[in-house]
Amino acid sequence: MQLELRGITKRFGAFTANDAIDVVVEPGQIHALLGENGAGKSTLMNVLYGLYRAEEGSILLDGVEQHFSGPGDAMRAGIGMVHQHFMLVPVFTVAENVMLGHEPTKAAGVLDLESARARVREISARFGFDLDPDARIEDLPVGVQQRVEIVKALSRDAKVLVFDEPTAVLTPQETDELIGIMRQLKEQGTSIVFISHKLREVRAVADVITVIRRGKVVGSAEPTASSQELASLMVGRAVELTVQKQPANPGDVALSIRGLSARNEQGTVTLDGVDLDIHRGEILAIAGVQGNGQTELANAIIGLLGGLEGSISLEGRELIGRSVKQVLDAGVGFVPEDRSHDGIVKEFTIAENLILDRSDREPFASGLSLKLGTVREFAEQKSREYDVRSQGIETKVGRLSGGNQQKVVLARELSRPLKLFIASQPTRGLDVGSIQFVHEQIVATRDAGVPVLIVSTELDEVVALADRIAVMYQGRIVDVVAPDTSRERLGSLMAGVVA
Repeated sequence: MQLELRGITKRFGAFTANDAIDVVVEPGQIHALLGENGAGKSTLMNVLYGLYRAEEGSILLDGVEQHFSGPGDAMRAGIGMVHQHFMLVPVFTVAENVMLGHEPTKAAGVLDLESARARVREISARFGFDLDPDARIEDLPVGVQQRVEIVKALSRDAKVLVFDEPTAVLTPQETDELIGIMRQLKEQGTSIVFISHKLREVRAVADVITVIRRGKVVGSAEPTASSQELASLMVGRAVELTVQKQPANPGDVALSIRGLSARNEQGTVTLDGVDLDIHRGEILAIAGVQGNGQTELANAIIGLLGGLEGSISLEGRELIGRSVKQVLDAGVGFVPEDRSHDGIVKEFTIAENLILDRSDREPFASGLSLKLGTVREFAEQKSREYDVRSQGIETKVGRLSGGNQQKVVLARELSRPLKLFIASQPTRGLDVGSIQFVHEQIVATRDAGVPVLIVSTELDEVVALADRIAVMYQGRIVDVVAPDTSRERLGSLMAGVVA
């Protein structure tokens, strides 16, 4: 089935998310939509899937214009979507999830679960998925859950299948398996739209690449295009994709973690006897699929997690039991994974955000009074140094782009003497140019002799930055390896395979 999006324009108030976008996906083609987070890719697909209604433009399937009032209309027309965050009911079986919304019935309206089971077996056999129709979703690995999402779409005879950032929660091996599945679907005539910001994956699987920047199509490319060329199209200028850094010169152990354990409110173990050392002058990166304890580890160190067992020692001083403010005052810099919730105050100005944790002391305060001149001079200096692009230091941080917000957080955390620097998902949601800047600051911090702990689900980022990589699985450190360890080995560790 041919899909044509013609002149799609979608606005949210004064903001134009999609600006007259034209895309054609041919039958049996894998068409990648490449662009940074916030470029408008997912909005465009939500228009296609009937979740949003475009102000202008049209959707055509095999030349016939379509009018979707909701996802049901899109599905009936042959469009399926595999969402980044799976739309599955954890306590239901595979068959029950697949038939949700179009339940087969027997006489007197009785659910025909056996028919749903047979449909799962038939599609699974066709693609070699090996799915058990009676397995509960909550008991399945993430990669298998994604296959359920694919079967769910195919069970409704989808002729156009949209994959929205499908590798965000997958190990490298699961990503390779997904690419193989997409190729199988293509060979059977399915048209595929593959949304991603990951250059490696797009180049590996796409037949055609359309690049979207700030809501507009800015170019098309063949998969033979270099990563450098694609990155330049994505951000509109030349960028460096590789981190320039010298080998580490690690010193003594600065942070020592022993037997660190924690449970969440439901009583589930989130940290399970973590032992870890970080040396001065090195970058230790935590790798793993999201949800395996990385967030809890960072939060435990900074003082955001209670009920801990074990020890967290920074230069011989115990951190467990201290408040967040006390940990920060002990010399810990922290870039949280959710900057908009935990890293900034959106209604405060750039200047106010830059002194959030020091507004009550010298050199910014004397007694109960702020030294406004000193604050202004400091904010202007850091804005220049970190290239924070704004209308001025009195601009509210909530009005800045994600990259500039992250620069404000970095400038604040790195502008004081540090004994440890923690950065969780430091480049999430940033464009390639901002990523380059953040990486440079992290390496410079290491080179100044500060121990650095990075938590990232982006494996390319982990490999590029790390001097050592600690892999987490189900709350445990399963191994600590060198950054030149193969992706296959790292993927196995991320899946809990230690041998």
